[in-house]
Amino acid sequence: MKIVFAISEVEDLVKTGGLADVGKALPLALQAAGHEVSIFLPYYKTIAQQHNLPEACPAQTLFTESKVYHFTLRHMEWRGVNVYFVDYPEYFDRDGLYNSAYEAYGDNGERFAFFSGAVLHALQSLNQQPDIIHCHDWHSAMLPFLLKQDPSGYFANTKSVFTIHNAAFQGVHRLEDIPFLRHHPSILNQVHGGYINYLQSAIECADKITTVSPNYATELLTNLGSHGLHDRLVQRAGDLSGILNGCDYSQWNPMTDGYIPAHFNADDLSGKAECKANLQKRSNLPKEPGVPVFGMVCRLTEQKGFGYLVPILDRLMQHKLQMVIIGTGDPSVCQDLGEFAEQHPDKFAFINGFSTEHAHLIEAGSDFFLMPSQFEPCGLNQMYSLAYGTVPIVRGVGGLKDTVIDAEQNPQDATGFVFFEPTPDALLNCIRRALLAYHECSTRFREMQQRGMGTRFTWETAATAYLSLYESMHA
Repeated sequence: MKIVFAISEVEDLVKTGGLADVGKALPLALQAAGHEVSIFLPYYKTIAQQHNLPEACPAQTLFTESKVYHFTLRHMEWRGVNVYFVDYPEYFDRDGLYNSAYEAYGDNGERFAFFSGAVLHALQSLNQQPDIIHCHDWHSAMLPFLLKQDPSGYFANTKSVFTIHNAAFQGVHRLEDIPFLRHHPSILNQVHGGYINYLQSAIECADKITTVSPNYATELLTNLGSHGLHDRLVQRAGDLSGILNGCDYSQWNPMTDGYIPAHFNADDLSGKAECKANLQKRSNLPKEPGVPVFGMVCRLTEQKGFGYLVPILDRLMQHKLQMVIIGTGDPSVCQDLGEFAEQHPDKFAFINGFSTEHAHLIEAGSDFFLMPSQFEPCGLNQMYSLAYGTVPIVRGVGGLKDTVIDAEQNPQDATGFVFFEPTPDALLNCIRRALLAYHECSTRFREMQQRGMGTRFTWETAATAYLSLYESMHA
């Protein structure tokens, strides 16, 4: 099949978050399965600075009733995949992808509506007629609408798939701020009170809708879990499916990880003990092999469950444990964690920042990994944790529920600890269950670690599911 990805970031090329992991891994897995894959990205300033890329075709011109866009299409072959970049400096030659140092760009709606239209225009210039155009999140969410309304008939046999990576980010913009769409003959059907909700438009117009875990797909059909999109998604429930993201085990493998001081495997965890000692040293915590270390690496936001964690920290410190948290984000959360670290220097460490090396060390050196999220479409750190024998403690939402098996509900297959109620006390009780297992049931705890290390969530599996979906659309 001929498959095109329209996406705003791809790991190794440009990245701000987990979307980029999918933008890299899924196209590579599909290409490895023998399919012809192309990726379209904006030609951001950071990419232009690193790569002086040739033009893929003559200069391009797009017309709307209110503006003329002259842009260049650039090309590189990356790991066997053709990647095309929409080069329009007025919109993409900026320091940030979506925002300046202080706030989101006010013309984001226009920038990414133009990007969606430019992808379709470029495909025609390249004489490419894909079977599938796979769009991701609000940045390319207007593409299914533009594809459906294309008057040329060029894409008559092309189907669109739209993946919701996080329904909390919907791309809501005023029509008057979007010259590229403002005079489109069919755009008023997408406008409500003068605004366009890009995610809502993609839900309405895409041929198929996917999200990044089966459980999150179920949650999106509820009022509570859909971030206000419940009615639209219920109408398209027959076209909605959840396909679990994979994990890149070439980067997250305790037997080969270049960021950690010692390697280990499920049969020999001595290297993990060395990683734990190193983590304690780097975090200025006492080197105590018998004290369980709880790690956490994430954005410091309400979504990640700090509203459940911060209120119970005083009670947690009454237990025999240590905790290391690394991340950046909400200033009030940073302040709370920083003050708590000053009050409990022997038990609690907070690193306000991020480094890949430290993130890998926390995964390798911790005994437990905390993910008490309010919501979590898929989640990757729980997958990394399982691979490193670091037992996850998660709230049973989204992909966390799909990937972690609770020790109390299913002792024979358990890989972690799960709580469900969105309260601090529920998290506290779950951590206490984990502590009891660590201190009182060492054999069962070791079996749980080994079981987790044998668990695999691969991109090959995800690619097979996506291919089945693609093929069903052309059956």
